[in-house]
Formats: sequence, structure tokens, C-alpha cells
Amino acid sequence: MNIQIHESAYIDTPCEIGEGTRIWHFSHIMAHCTIGKNCNIGQNVVISPHVVIGNNVKIQNNVSVYTGVVCEDDVFLGPSCVFTNVINPRSAVVRKNEYRQTIIRKGASIGANATIVCGIEIGQYAFIGAGAVVTKAVKAYALVVGNPARQTGWISEYGYKLQFDKTGVASCSESGKQYRLNEGHVTEILSSNE
Repeated sequence: MNIQIHESAYIDTPCEIGEGTRIWHFSHIMAHCTIGKNCNIGQNVVISPHVVIGNNVKIQNNVSVYTGVVCEDDVFLGPSCVFTNVINPRSAVVRKNEYRQTIIRKGASIGANATIVCGIEIGQYAFIGAGAVVTKAVKAYALVVGNPARQTGWISEYGYKLQFDKTGVASCSESGKQYRLNEGHVTEILSSNE
């Protein structure tokens, strides 16, 4: 199998690691997690039991992905971003049966040092700004920043801010893909040959 694992990393078994994935210095992959193909797991990353990581996911240095987190394909997790999995943790109270699922949908990006409170969904291609504290669900293609995080706009699949015209249509400045804003939700406008 074409997997690159640095000699300082710990890999507990059983776990699944897809072809082409690279795992860097001092990272710990725990038992019963699933990591897809062509992922890049940075330095000092922890992937906890039963976490599911899709294909082509990039996890930067110093990220702990706790039980209950699901990252779909093409997700980007910035340096030192933080996940939680219990809404009201106490050291003296065991709450492992209360883990809440957090889903990061395809293509979403989470900026450096952002905190994602458990039990929410980050929509596809959403963009979470650096240092944001996300306490509620984020819509697909939404751009959110701040503490607490608030939506400040919409963003394309390629990561460019979308400017909608009076008909509710916007184009990505890099890809040329078009998007429609309708009743507070953004969708890609598919061409007739897609």
C-alpha cells in the first residue's frame, strides 16, 4: 500500500487508512477510525476512535479530531483548529455516552484556531474564518467569522467571496462557476452538460 507514515507517529489497530495518505511527525491515529485516500495528516494530530475522514482531506498541525466528528471529502482543517464532542464536560462526570456528532460537509474549510462546538453541521464548501467560534449550524457556501461566529457573506467552491446581482446570481472569479441565492440558501447553477 502506498501510505507514508513518519516513524514518530503512532498508529493503533484496527483502523483504516486509504491509499496515498501521508501521516506526519508525532501524530496519533487511534483504533477504529477511518481515513480516506490521499489525505495529509500534519504534525501532532490526533484522530480519535470512530472518527471518519473522507478522501483528500488536509488536516494541518496540532489538530485533535475527537470521536463524533465526520469529515467528508476535500475538507480542510486549519492549524490548531479545535473540535469538541460533549456540550457540558466535567472532569468528574463521565459523559462518553453523550458524544454529539459534528459533520463537516464536502469541501468545507475551517481556519486556523477556529473552535467548532459539537453537535452541528458545517455545510458543503462553507468557510470558517481563523479564530471563529462556531456554536450553530453553518449553511452550504457560507462565510462565517468572529466570536460567536456570524455569517458575513457567501463563498464559492474555489474560496472566493460571491457578489450576487439583483437576480440572485453570482460568478466565481476564478472558476467562472455560477451560483444562485434563493431564500437564504446558495446552490451551484449546473450547466446543461453536467
